[in-house]
Amino acid sequence: MFMGKKSSRSMSPLQETIYRFSQNKVSLIGLAVVILLLLVIIFGEFVTPFENGVKQNIRIRLQGPSAEHWFGTDAYGRDIFTRVLHGTKYTMMIAFPATFIAEVIGIILGACAAFYSRWFDNILMRVLDVFQAIPGQLLALAVVAALGGSIFNLVIAMLIARIPASVRTARSIMISLVGQEYIDAARSYGSRDYHLIFRHVIPNSLGAMIVSMTINLSAITLQVSSMSYIGLGVSPPTPEWGALLSEAREFIITAPHMIIFPGIAILLTALSFNLVGDGLRDALDPRLRD
Repeated sequence: MFMGKKSSRSMSPLQETIYRFSQNKVSLIGLAVVILLLLVIIFGEFVTPFENGVKQNIRIRLQGPSAEHWFGTDAYGRDIFTRVLHGTKYTMMIAFPATFIAEVIGIILGACAAFYSRWFDNILMRVLDVFQAIPGQLLALAVVAALGGSIFNLVIAMLIARIPASVRTARSIMISLVGQEYIDAARSYGSRDYHLIFRHVIPNSLGAMIVSMTINLSAITLQVSSMSYIGLGVSPPTPEWGALLSEAREFIITAPHMIIFPGIAILLTALSFNLVGDGLRDALDPRLRD
């Protein structure tokens, strides 16, 4: 019996999206790294206790990678592998909530703007224009400088910086959906606006918004690390990746391992989220379907 390629007609939209994403090998690598990050967040304490990353031992300071200390030690003799591993949790504790909340707010406000384009959309766009007149990074820096450096305050700062872009993205997607024939048909049957928004518009926009979320995760990871690098992130001795890079500046020549491993962690994380986002975009794009 001939076993050819799986026909897209025999699959549901979700199955077809998963199948098409699975054909993108590069995006699968990115997904594997993201899954690894989640496992590190959950099981990192069992791999190497957090105490190993804060316990100081000057006698072994600035040692290179070895069997005992895989990533070497820092200026205080602390294990860099432990600090990078647990730094994953602190970086993601900021990136995930900020991204998710920004996207939820973006979806809700974007849907309202698409449906009430005469008054609500005009007011919302003018407010967003004011916020976007200030660069996002500068806005986040101002918020953290005012509130202080902590995980909660960094989430608030990232949230304020990302909401305008999330709202505009959601609005553009939903305006295109509001003009579809099935929305007009539902209206003709007496469906109320809130029913149209939550039953039709938002569900049909989730695919594109998930893609936007993965791209924003990459951007926020870099933004959080950069703020910690300049001293406006979480306070020491919390091993956030950007803070680890900041601590390593003085030893970039004498102990390059201190800056290499946190830098690789930031690079791989940001790159992986981008790869997953690209794969999802291609898998959900109807123009690329057979």
